[in-house]
Amino acid sequence: MDLEQFRLLLEPAGQEALAAASILAPQEKDFLADLQGLEKLFPRETARAALAIAILRREAEAKFPPEIARRLYMTRSAMEQATSWQVAAYRSSRFSGFQSVLDLGCSIGGDSIHLARQGHVTGVDLDELRLAMAIANFRALDLRASFLRADLTEPLPFSPHPGQAIFFDPARRTGHRRAFSIGDYQPPLEIVSGWLTSWPSMGVKISPGVDLEELSGMDCELEFISENGDLKEAVLWFGDLQTIERRATVLPGPHTLVEDASLEQKGPAPPEAYLVEPDPAVIRAGLVTTLGARLGARQLDLTIAYLTCSHSIETPFARFWPVEDWLPFNLKKLRAYCRSRNIGRVTVKKRGSPITPEQLITALRLKGDEERVLVLTRFDDRPIVIVCGLPLRV
Repeated sequence: MDLEQFRLLLEPAGQEALAAASILAPQEKDFLADLQGLEKLFPRETARAALAIAILRREAEAKFPPEIARRLYMTRSAMEQATSWQVAAYRSSRFSGFQSVLDLGCSIGGDSIHLARQGHVTGVDLDELRLAMAIANFRALDLRASFLRADLTEPLPFSPHPGQAIFFDPARRTGHRRAFSIGDYQPPLEIVSGWLTSWPSMGVKISPGVDLEELSGMDCELEFISENGDLKEAVLWFGDLQTIERRATVLPGPHTLVEDASLEQKGPAPPEAYLVEPDPAVIRAGLVTTLGARLGARQLDLTIAYLTCSHSIETPFARFWPVEDWLPFNLKKLRAYCRSRNIGRVTVKKRGSPITPEQLITALRLKGDEERVLVLTRFDDRPIVIVCGLPLRV
């Protein structure tokens, strides 16, 4: 879809085509069949654009509330790269107290929607189609914002004023290729150093898989955010938005964990009654030992992000797996162990082991009616396997 086709979609005839396409509850796999039907009622390009938006709106319900998704305009790449509703809502709350926010790299306005509820927002992007969609999305949701087309690699066309902050979401994909280095972002992340002289309060969305070495020397807070157990993103917070060096935030909640030097951290211990699996945000933030100290749990190995303890505790930062047994890793002994206990189905988890779950399951040649979880890991730098039941919901 190009800009001209999108503008036609906003006209009364285009809206009629979009309504007709939405009634079909279309899916990508049925695109050609649905398009043939719509072409009988509307011009081909209008029918194609309407059907594309109707399909994306259905798919967007995985990220946005249905009542919001059904009113949004988007491209496929913009929808796939958009922040989930819950994460964007949480992140925007950190801008509370600022009179206005510049949303640099605003795309279709997914983050701008939430930022606009904190104060006035100005969305900036180079892509004309995405900007037009952002404007249409704000109108559809009866929200107000300013939008401007600008090249972020050029000096920003704004004069800073007190009470203003920046949220920057650089592109981390070029076509179908994902950028892993912050130097390959568009624009490269180094551009923020120039902005900070005029706008010291800034939040920058980056990949949660970022190489931490690339961030060395940056004076900022690094926050990792997970949603329902999945690591979603990382954010750099500068200036007044910075509160700590590292933070792990778990959604829904929000629940946040930061380093606490006052907590006593103990050395490794063998598996006890429970295996504790920290949330991925906790792991990426380097707060496994902090969590262990809070829970009264200890690491199995100083290099492994598993903890163990004798009790279960209600916490949003970890899952507890009841430990039935553990033994040094030996394939023949593990096979005999499973057979003696009628274990025929296993889920294999691993950390610190070169063996893949598929390799182990094939090699065990299991037969039986019982089901267990096998955890391949290390204790005191030695390979072990821990036999667990299903995780506790605490």
